[in-house]
Amino acid sequence: MGGVTCLEGKVDAKHLQSLVPGAGLYGEARVRGCGSGVHAVGTAAHAAHDGIPHLFDYLKRSGTRQARREALPKVPVPPLKQTLDMYLKCVQHLVGQEQFKKTKAIVEKFGAPGGVGEALQKKLLERRDKTSNWVYDYWLEDMYLNNRLALPVNSNPVMVFPKQAFRDRDDALRFAAHLITGVLEYKALIDAQALPVDYARGQLAGTPLCMQQYRRLFSSYRQPGLKRDTLKVQTSHSSSSEPQHVIVACKNQLYVLDVVANKKNLNELDILSQLEKIAKMAENMEERLPPFGLLTSDGRTEWAQARDALAKDQTNRESLALIESCVCVVCLDEPGGLEPTDTQRALLMLHGGGHEKNGANRWYDKPMQIVVGMDGVCGVVCEHSAFEGIVMVQCSEYLLKYVTRSPSQLGRSSSVTDLSPPRRLLWRCSPHIQALLAASTERLQRLVSNLDMDVHKFTAYGKEFIKKQKMSPDAYIQVALQLAFYRCNRKLVSTYESASIRRFQDGRVDNIRSATPEALAFVRSVTEERAALTDPEKMKSLRDAINAQTNYTIAAITGMAIDNHLLGLRSVAKELSLENPEIFSDETFLASNQFILSTSQVPTTVEMFCCYGPVVPNGYGACYNPQADHIVFCVSSFRQSSDTSSAVLVGALEESLLEIRDLCGRSQACEKTAGGSQGGGQPQKAGK
Repeated sequence: MGGVTCLEGKVDAKHLQSLVPGAGLYGEARVRGCGSGVHAVGTAAHAAHDGIPHLFDYLKRSGTRQARREALPKVPVPPLKQTLDMYLKCVQHLVGQEQFKKTKAIVEKFGAPGGVGEALQKKLLERRDKTSNWVYDYWLEDMYLNNRLALPVNSNPVMVFPKQAFRDRDDALRFAAHLITGVLEYKALIDAQALPVDYARGQLAGTPLCMQQYRRLFSSYRQPGLKRDTLKVQTSHSSSSEPQHVIVACKNQLYVLDVVANKKNLNELDILSQLEKIAKMAENMEERLPPFGLLTSDGRTEWAQARDALAKDQTNRESLALIESCVCVVCLDEPGGLEPTDTQRALLMLHGGGHEKNGANRWYDKPMQIVVGMDGVCGVVCEHSAFEGIVMVQCSEYLLKYVTRSPSQLGRSSSVTDLSPPRRLLWRCSPHIQALLAASTERLQRLVSNLDMDVHKFTAYGKEFIKKQKMSPDAYIQVALQLAFYRCNRKLVSTYESASIRRFQDGRVDNIRSATPEALAFVRSVTEERAALTDPEKMKSLRDAINAQTNYTIAAITGMAIDNHLLGLRSVAKELSLENPEIFSDETFLASNQFILSTSQVPTTVEMFCCYGPVVPNGYGACYNPQADHIVFCVSSFRQSSDTSSAVLVGALEESLLEIRDLCGRSQACEKTAGGSQGGGQPQKAGK
């Protein structure tokens, strides 16, 4: 999942200057990054250079999204040798000596002068010159469109809202109407290009971030394919082609709610009236049709086959077209019948609880599904190929703030007369399609039964304590995750942490490989008795691990990580119909891309949290939301794997966070004691 990565550390200004030509930076600058920005802060960073202010002025003057996007730099292609050296460093401590020796020889051959690596690198550089983003299409296909797994749990992340205290069904419908009104307002900002541009913060304030992902929130659709899905995006901005309806799912039935009448958005009173009509229509048992939403919960190839069967009938084609062109899907869920704990609400967002609950009351291909449960279990389910976590967070926070801070318009709005009533989507169902629905139902139930989720609120401390240690909260938590995993497995494994590269044109994400050699050295220093290190030695090892994590994060958000680059080289070889280079079929490479630990930081400014499933059968999904005095962790795994247990990892994580805190505390106490014993308690001069 593409989340937000925040860091704080140090970097040589020459490195920053290489990233932002003409920046005029000097000395050693403090660096902070949040998501996709790198910002120098402190007196050592001089941002009054020639090139960037003119760029910022141009961006602010520019009246078009396209001009703003094109003014951003292109994603760089890292030097080949740099990537290969970094790759070897990333994998050496994760494989056996003999295997690494073999891998090193393969990598050296690939990168040799005049070799295949140089030829592929040259093609990538040519591609960079010809495209706005050389990796975007490769990455989108590899990460999402070629993936054949079902969207719920495996791909779609969710935002879980605070439980709402609805008094009755009418209360829930009013909440849904208010949310839809907020959606229309947010969409209007996007359509008018009036959504404020995201800028980096700090001394380099004003660095713009790419806004392309926002326009896909309500104008895109992931259509299944037999071998490869297609992300369809409506590009026309004429009023006639803009989506003018919402699909409402209620009791596993699908309804069209027109949200535009007489060229104006419906007001909240009219939307509520239409939702009430839909709820009443859904009560009619005689008119109920099979739960076709279940088909979208299936594997992508299976759903593509079912869609082809559906599309043979004109009625079904018309219904599919209406779903695929809607603004969003609003799911009015029945009560889940479970205690609404954080974990249970997360599960209901991820898969709806299966066909017996609300698993069929969905359409998983649509990027934005807003769930309003009659029991107050609410949130957002997102199809992930269209945008990253920060866009989901921004939109979700806007909607929640709209609902909580904007007064309801129900009492002050006049209704539009002669509104056409909502209409039920019609389907023609053959025995063949009935059999496909039955198969989809069974597979969804297996997925529901298999998912092991544990949402845990760590309350001993939060990011403020970590900042007081002069450490990056994100890097600190990543090191704690490595320690927790090592406690459970006595080894480290390939770890994925998403890092946004939105500071570039059409930027999506690259990968921070958090299982660093320095992280391994630290976890061994505190878990293996034979190490017998002193606290100062352990503390140094901890800081080394955090610095390594911070440095890799800086590399990733500035386009210098290895995963996108290696993907590009492999994709170019395939395009040229070359034999797959040995580096990409090597056992080490294949293992290094099995991310047993898939992590993402998704911080929020309002009470909500994000979660998702593992990306491999024997792996964990670990999403975390650091707040001032606590951290929310959402850990997922699959029950079928004997190697994983969400509760066990959560327990080890709690223990690891406490142990690192205690180590920091002992080190501070030792420093104070040492300082107090020198010079009769006189303050010591700070070193350089």
